Amino acid sequence: MDKERFIARINSMCIYSLEKLEAIKALKKMISAKDGLELASAWSDFFKALCEEGYADNFAGYISKEILEDDNVFSRSMSSSNPLPSNVIRAVKRDLDILQDISQLKPNDFYDIKDSFIKELPLWSTGEVQKPFIGRWSDCIDILSAYHRENGCGIFAKYKAFSWRDRHIMPIEYTNPIKLTDLKSYEYQRGLVVDNTVSFIKGLPANNALLYGDRGTGKSSTVHAILNEFASCGLRMVEMPKSAINEFPLLIKELSSINLKFIIFIDDLSFSAGDDSFAELKAALEGGLSAKRPNMLIYATSNLRHLVREKFSDRDGDELHAGDTMQEQLSLSDRFGLSVTFINPDRLRYFEILDGIAKDRGLDVDFEKLHRQGEQWALERGGRSPRVGKQFINIVEANIKQGLEW
Repeated sequence: MDKERFIARINSMCIYSLEKLEAIKALKKMISAKDGLELASAWSDFFKALCEEGYADNFAGYISKEILEDDNVFSRSMSSSNPLPSNVIRAVKRDLDILQDISQLKPNDFYDIKDSFIKELPLWSTGEVQKPFIGRWSDCIDILSAYHRENGCGIFAKYKAFSWRDRHIMPIEYTNPIKLTDLKSYEYQRGLVVDNTVSFIKGLPANNALLYGDRGTGKSSTVHAILNEFASCGLRMVEMPKSAINEFPLLIKELSSINLKFIIFIDDLSFSAGDDSFAELKAALEGGLSAKRPNMLIYATSNLRHLVREKFSDRDGDELHAGDTMQEQLSLSDRFGLSVTFINPDRLRYFEILDGIAKDRGLDVDFEKLHRQGEQWALERGGRSPRVGKQFINIVEANIKQGLEW
């Protein structure tokens, strides 16, 4: 290995900025090490960085993954379908050649320093590259372009869920893993939301959706499960707190140029009389100059059909304009083209939910006892709901696995 040339090539990359990665920093130190002590120290840092990322046995996979997730002028342009000058494309190809050469470095490439303890250090493996790379990476420009158009770049290629905080889009690393098949009952309601989402992903007409109804009936879980179901189809989700609704134009600006589909999720939405964000959300849904773009939908959940919390005192005063007040309160919920109602299950449907969860978990139970005890559990907690049923099954499963009565 010509060490000086290798370091010079790494330092001369113009598009990809992987040198910021701890593993690449350590690798450069390994290449330029002047003695066994320097090599051993850098080797330790390198191997530790690979282990932290879970790639100690797949260095090529690690490098190719970082390429796919890198936020640079090429990945941003491709994810927004903007063409780039030919000299930039040539720079991309050169960087990819360098990165592929880096990915093929093996432990024995560093054995020219003959300190005996070097051979005692843990080894890494080259492994296999991530799809969609095939053959020579610099020949994969068209494949990479298609990948970024479908999956975005930077944080949008790495994560599927985000939150809007402090006027910035922040990735959510760990999300609720719930699947549509985990949710019991309410098939009709979920079907409406799924069909609407599929139309949205396909670029067909779709509506903003309001999921409202009783607490614990699976409104939020339905939205989480839809993200998990369709993230591989280019769907992403940004959770926006109600307190930040007045920042909606900023979020629109951040997302409008990205060639992905975004659901903006507002959970547990409600307003009090005179709330300024009421008008802001109306404008975002429909009618404002800064209204959302075609790559965005708003999905909201609420326990209230019309989203406005009323007090008896709100009904006092000038009855002459009571109709106008009511129309104003209805004007927001009416702007959700799809409204889906989730109500607490009756007794038989609640038992079906208990049975379904128990079967999914492989629990060998007396279903008559399950129903009797589950009903008692629900009564003690103020009523039946899928959430209450799941909590009861958690207790049953824990006791069964510990050999205890339930």
